[in-house]
Amino acid sequence: MEIKNVLSKVFLWMFLGLLVTFGTGYYISTNENMVYNIFSGGMYFFLVILELVLVIVLSARIRKMNPMTAKIMFLLYSFVTGVTFAAIFIEFKLESIMFVFLVTAIVFGIFALIGHYTKLDLTKIGTFLLMALLGIIICIIINIFLNSETFDIVISCVSVVVFLGFTAYDVQKIKLLSYNFENEDNLAIIGALELYLDFINIFLDLLRLFGDSKD
Repeated sequence: MEIKNVLSKVFLWMFLGLLVTFGTGYYISTNENMVYNIFSGGMYFFLVILELVLVIVLSARIRKMNPMTAKIMFLLYSFVTGVTFAAIFIEFKLESIMFVFLVTAIVFGIFALIGHYTKLDLTKIGTFLLMALLGIIICIIINIFLNSETFDIVISCVSVVVFLGFTAYDVQKIKLLSYNFENEDNLAIIGALELYLDFINIFLDLLRLFGDSKD
């Protein structure tokens, strides 16, 4: 596979995924009945579980999956995430969301370029990034009980750093996978999914830190 073509497809699908997510979230946030039905009952928790299932299935089965099935599942995941994203359009001002999105795109792009052009072997930091992510998850669970705003800010700051690291790491990993991955379209989808998740997490953390609430 030609790395340039693979990365072009990866970022195209990532962009489509983000477009579906943010478009869906904004549309649903303008419909009070849909918002009520999603967030007032058990639907929200069902959607969160569905998100996890889609990510796990895509990651585990991508090499054997039909390319069209992989694309549909990725877009479905983006749509489901968009449904839950309605909450941010309700909580934060639209101009604030747009500003944070722009900042996220800039810093994400910088670290994606670092991952693409660096001569350093970033695979060595993969284990440390996973350990840091696990630590973040544990801290988030602890803070559910502590409900500390200061601790939440610290978690968000650390999370931004970790997912920026993941961005560079994942771009380099996609380049390495292009040498032995059987299907270019499937590699583009799994690469798009990983970078999409990096982008979304950076965006949410920056929104928590700098977002302007409607309240």
